Amino acid sequence: MARAAGLLGIFATVGTAALALTYTVTKERIEANAHAALARSLQQIVPSGRYDNDITADILVVNDASLRTNGTVTVYRARKEGVPVAAVFTTVASDGYSGNINLLIGVNVDGTIAGVRIITHKETPGLGDKIEIDRSPWITKFVGRSLQNPEITRWAVRKDGGSFDQFSGATITPRAVVGAIKRTLQYYETHHDVLFSSQRGSLHYDHT
Repeated sequence: MARAAGLLGIFATVGTAALALTYTVTKERIEANAHAALARSLQQIVPSGRYDNDITADILVVNDASLRTNGTVTVYRARKEGVPVAAVFTTVASDGYSGNINLLIGVNVDGTIAGVRIITHKETPGLGDKIEIDRSPWITKFVGRSLQNPEITRWAVRKDGGSFDQFSGATITPRAVVGAIKRTLQYYETHHDVLFSSQRGSLHYDHT
């Protein structure tokens, strides 16, 4: 009995240690892969040649009800020789057809869109998933747009009297994306000075 108990204790200890080691190794690998994926997505929006800072470290955490994300938004800031170039928002369109649509929205320092990418969503395959760049070029049509192009009243899908195409059989999904981009541009227009107020590093800013 004692020997069996001892062996059981040894196996339990070894098993726990193995699980802990596996968790540590796997966690580090997952974090590294996630960081690499984020860096690739950011470079699709703001090419690395446009900035010389570590964009993944130069961040601002924003909490503002006007963005309608039900949480915080991380902003990655690109600079060239200390001069602001663009801000990339990790934001959420919470009014998608099947739930949250997570986006990266890049805004150039002049207020124009640098690029938009869909990170995750649960929209209907074959319909709502056309927001993905691999499925359709629709998301690329925002590049260069601003609150003046089109004018603010036209920031909506065509079905709602706006300038942006919806998908055949799927209006809710593009409507949600257009709304999220519009809100991000409005936030940037009001807070662009605050967004770049810290020269380097991280800054937490709450505005509710």
